[in-house]
Amino acid sequence: MLAAGLGTRLRPLTNDLPKPLVPVFQKALVTFAFDHLIDTGITRFFANTHHRAERFAEIFPGSTYRGHRIEFRNEPALLETAGGIANIADSLGNDPFLVYNGDILTDLPIAPLVDSHFRAGNIVTLALRSGAGPKHIAFDSRSGRIIDIRNQLGSGAPEEFVFGGIYVLDPKFLDLLERGLKRSVIPIFLGLIRRGEKLGGVLIDEGCWWDVGNREAYFQLHRQLWNSGSREGNLQIGAAEAKPPPLGSAADFPSYPVDDPEWRLAIHKSAIVDPTAQFRGYSVAGKGCKVGAGAVLDDTILWPGAQIASRSNLQGCIVRSHQKVSGTLRNIDL
Repeated sequence: MLAAGLGTRLRPLTNDLPKPLVPVFQKALVTFAFDHLIDTGITRFFANTHHRAERFAEIFPGSTYRGHRIEFRNEPALLETAGGIANIADSLGNDPFLVYNGDILTDLPIAPLVDSHFRAGNIVTLALRSGAGPKHIAFDSRSGRIIDIRNQLGSGAPEEFVFGGIYVLDPKFLDLLERGLKRSVIPIFLGLIRRGEKLGGVLIDEGCWWDVGNREAYFQLHRQLWNSGSREGNLQIGAAEAKPPPLGSAADFPSYPVDDPEWRLAIHKSAIVDPTAQFRGYSVAGKGCKVGAGAVLDDTILWPGAQIASRSNLQGCIVRSHQKVSGTLRNIDL
């Protein structure tokens, strides 16, 4: 699990929280990835960390999740993707392994990716999407090979596919890495293409997929999850109701058998919301939040412990954990 990034596109939200730990409704982003992998049958996990690494212990006490051990490897100096993989090479053994970006939320089926990797005998196999997202991958569906990435090889081949943030690596890939070196996997992938080695891809458009890399994507994720379950618009939810409409079915968005089945709640059960406060749009209040009398939250997300003063009016805002906010605010992060 690649979880060591700085989260620069989400600042200031990530000033004191790693991007993989940002809350999505009542659940940390990266836990969706672990759920996805556990449900696929994966039982052994590694995660690299760097920025605010100590915060992972809050979400994963005892370095475990759903009964599975996670070995966290801190990088005092950021090593990027290839460096992060090299940093755990001594523990990987001789079997192929999955690499999963810590800032995506998806339930795309992983089995076709793994099956394609073994069937083709690839060194690397990337999960690809043809839908929305940054299309940087040139792929030959007949041969199953990646042709180019961001046209860095000058192939001129059309870039029609999105990299899904999940890939399988053969242990031979580890021979191409140098431990302690800060390096991306992209130049190594391009080297494989130049040498005619097997850098493969498989198109998997089934399931949902979001890249939660920036503020707009973070809002869009909440908007889509909310709208999948309630299509009434401008919901008004006060403490008297306490339970907003459920967010839709498993066919609409990722739904996993997780420890906390109430992650979909827009208002956490521990939040204290005055009955006269209004929640509109896809607003969310996390654990321990307090919202005062007459406050109006419109498309606003409150992280755990946030406090909103009476008669405040927030629209399009994200309020970080334990921040105290008052007044009329529009489209800012606090």
